[in-house]
Amino acid sequence: MRIHVTYTGGTIGMVESANGLVPGADLEGWLYGLLRGGDDLGPGDVTFTQLDPLIDSSNATPDSWQTMVDDLRAHRDDADAFVVLHGTDTMSYSSAAVSYALTGFGKPIVFTGSQHPLGRIESDAAANVTGALNAALSGRAEGVNLFFGHHLFAGNRVTKVSSWAFEGFYSPNTGPVAQSGTPWHWNTIEREGCGWADPRPYGRHDVPVIDMAPGITAERLAAMLEPRPEAVLLRAFGVGNVPSDEPGLTDVIADAIRDGVPVIVASQCQQGEVMLGRYETGDAIARAGAVGTSDMTLEAAYAKIVFLLSQGLGGDELAEWMGRSIAGELTQEG
Repeated sequence: MRIHVTYTGGTIGMVESANGLVPGADLEGWLYGLLRGGDDLGPGDVTFTQLDPLIDSSNATPDSWQTMVDDLRAHRDDADAFVVLHGTDTMSYSSAAVSYALTGFGKPIVFTGSQHPLGRIESDAAANVTGALNAALSGRAEGVNLFFGHHLFAGNRVTKVSSWAFEGFYSPNTGPVAQSGTPWHWNTIEREGCGWADPRPYGRHDVPVIDMAPGITAERLAAMLEPRPEAVLLRAFGVGNVPSDEPGLTDVIADAIRDGVPVIVASQCQQGEVMLGRYETGDAIARAGAVGTSDMTLEAAYAKIVFLLSQGLGGDELAEWMGRSIAGELTQEG
């Protein structure tokens, strides 16, 4: 079996500098050394791309997502499965973004990284990379995935939950696709989506993410929405509730929607589902045309908005697509 590895940067290949950790390790040499002498996979079975420049994933943008997509497409016919080495800070954004852009790819893609650089004795780099390779070799991983801390997750159903724990990621609404062990334990996760043929490249778009908080005023929210963005992701309470008694606040949201700005409502709860209108505090914005993210993670919802804007969608059309599963990112009703 042939595997292609795309190295984008991140803690896994960083070294100490006077200004903190920076890219600099010979990750390709380390990887081939890890594989040398293996029974299932050897250096000759793996090809390697190192993106230039390497990035700390906190600096990733939608342009970075497109660079990953382009590299994976360029090597599609050269390998049977793919591993992407990525920084942990925004890995779940990138894995979701790649899932929308490559719905017809037809070969498994597994993202991974580490909490410690590979050169440290306590590093989780080897465990995560070998886990990702095993997932790719298994023949059971489908679509885009993320392996971390002995668990394999659907790439658009996962969120980072810890900045220090080796089990740093979790899928709050579906659980993991698999847990590594002897043998691996696999679960059935719904991953149906309608796909997207011939997607346009990712571009950068103006999509603020705004948190509701007790005491937020209409004036403050209005200021955040001027000048008008292309879309807004509003992180509300519970199942999609906002401070409806705050004078003028729901009017600000309704005005933005009337001006053609899609208002997408997510929950601040990691484990939750948006159901606009279940409470009076969410009914006014639902009637105004705001739409919920169902049980999508924040990362999946944000990447999906940027994906849809990059396809030329906006207004009501974008809002309508937020409720349709493209790559299994949400639980489809019915």
